[in-house]
Amino acid sequence: MKKKLILTALIAAVAMPTMAAAPAAAQSQRELRRDRQEIREEQRELERAKRYGTRRDVREERRDVRDARREYREDLSDRNRRWGNDDWRGWRDRNRGIYARGSWRAPFRYNGFRAGVRIAPHYYGSRYYISDPWRYRLPPAGRWQRWVRHYDDMLLVDTRRGIVVRVIRNFFW
Repeated sequence: MKKKLILTALIAAVAMPTMAAAPAAAQSQRELRRDRQEIREEQRELERAKRYGTRRDVREERRDVRDARREYREDLSDRNRRWGNDDWRGWRDRNRGIYARGSWRAPFRYNGFRAGVRIAPHYYGSRYYISDPWRYRLPPAGRWQRWVRHYDDMLLVDTRRGIVVRVIRNFFW
């Protein structure tokens, strides 16, 4: 009995950081998709109310559609906020789980790159792209640029020429 309790506590302690990281992502793509789906559902309800309902039903459904659209616009404007160069620092301190290093490994050794250096394409291949830089509060990448993870560092790379534009050292814990 005591072993089961200790085992359960150990599993909970290990699983807790991964479970805590999910809600901190603000407006993820999944949430925006869910908002769009809610708008479509509300529009279907409005069409049903127009066919089979009373004027009051139609009014209420129009209000629901309007509210769903407003919520989506608010979430989208929050999502499209352009983060400054160092906005990620405070966010990282409050949301350590998102920046957890994890068991990330690359098939090449670590190199301490600096801005202006040309790097080989296998260092910034698509498998190392940060697909959602907004989640980490990084400033948006410019045209032909991508944020790339290199061990604990974050690199902004010009993907056409392979030039490192910016380096953030020890970005991940």
